[in-house]
Amino acid sequence: MDTKLSYDVAVIGGGAAGFFAAIAIAEARAGTRVVILEASPRVLTKVKVSGGGRCNVTHHLFEPKEFIKRYPRGEKELLGPFHRFGAQQTIAWFAAHGVTLKAEADGRMFPDTNSSQTIIDALQEAQRAAGVELRCRTLVQSIARTSEGFRLNLRQDDSLEARYVVLATGSMSQGLELAKSLGHELVAPVPSLFTFEIEESFLKELAGQSFAQINAQLRVGSAKKSWMQSGPALITHWGMSGPAILRLSAFAARELAEQDYKAELTVNWCGESKGDEVRSLLVQSKHDSAKKNMSNEHPFAFSKRFWEALLAYAQIPGDKVWAQLNNKELQALVEALTAMKLSVCGKGVFKEEFVTAGGIQRQDVDFRSMESRLCSGLYFAGEVLDIDGVTGGFNFQNAWTGAWLAGQHLAERLG
Repeated sequence: MDTKLSYDVAVIGGGAAGFFAAIAIAEARAGTRVVILEASPRVLTKVKVSGGGRCNVTHHLFEPKEFIKRYPRGEKELLGPFHRFGAQQTIAWFAAHGVTLKAEADGRMFPDTNSSQTIIDALQEAQRAAGVELRCRTLVQSIARTSEGFRLNLRQDDSLEARYVVLATGSMSQGLELAKSLGHELVAPVPSLFTFEIEESFLKELAGQSFAQINAQLRVGSAKKSWMQSGPALITHWGMSGPAILRLSAFAARELAEQDYKAELTVNWCGESKGDEVRSLLVQSKHDSAKKNMSNEHPFAFSKRFWEALLAYAQIPGDKVWAQLNNKELQALVEALTAMKLSVCGKGVFKEEFVTAGGIQRQDVDFRSMESRLCSGLYFAGEVLDIDGVTGGFNFQNAWTGAWLAGQHLAERLG
């Protein structure tokens, strides 16, 4: 049976970007016939699990020129959109819909309930209040242009027609194939935001050790292109994780994929402290703690377990007293502290984010409206585009911003 239901706008994808776009259209122009089509039985699944179940909605960074620096892909294109709808506008939108967001010390923003269900409830309530229809278990198998818009072919020979379409399917291959069928070239998706697998004996017994701040440099490939990041880090059973590592994985995502995730990681466990500064601290300890065992006394905030492992790495006996530290051992300790080289041999998965680098080419999209430059009436929002941010609320902000811009432009166009 061929069911031709007529809509003004069909939004494909029931995630954050899809819901926000549908709501933006319907709230801006009452009476607009909008439907969200979601292939799975559930909607807003990534919202549910993000931020450890708290939902990292956005980041407390209100200057667009600074905000865009958190996007390995999409920095230039997002400047204009963030001036129109950035973090401040997101905070205001959720406040208007009954949700107060709070900022943590690192700038990440969560609902004050600390529950992602609060965000889900707000979006679903807004969807219903705006009169947006939701259809789950509705897979769009193909899409075609018609004289009045688009025909979306569904399962079991059903179809529906819409004047306009918003594609907000994230990194799902089906959504990318729909875009490709309408003339769009794709940038092959690769993982972003992942941990590093490191087979280094030094790390094996240190799982669970965390650091408030390290400096890390990643070198990939024969050209030895490098990236630098600072921030918290964690030693895991398989290697290293934490914000500094995840940011490195995002900025080097494509190059790491090309090299089968083989790279060299150089770690400064002392953060911003330079080699000369660390050497001075060690020399001072040699003077002040001359008769004390090195394993029992040191000038850093490291745990005893980590410090003893570091001494072993530098081939310094733990029962050696500071006065016996010779220049060769001093240099080895400085290098272990500030320039330890670790071989990355693979990637883990940052399971709460599922972010990819890749998608629809940015040059094929008008970022004033989020409309395709190749297919009039087709709009994009969220991760379906070749845009991705680092962890901290930046990927959700990209979704809110693109969805709102698409919604405003469609409401004006329909009006």
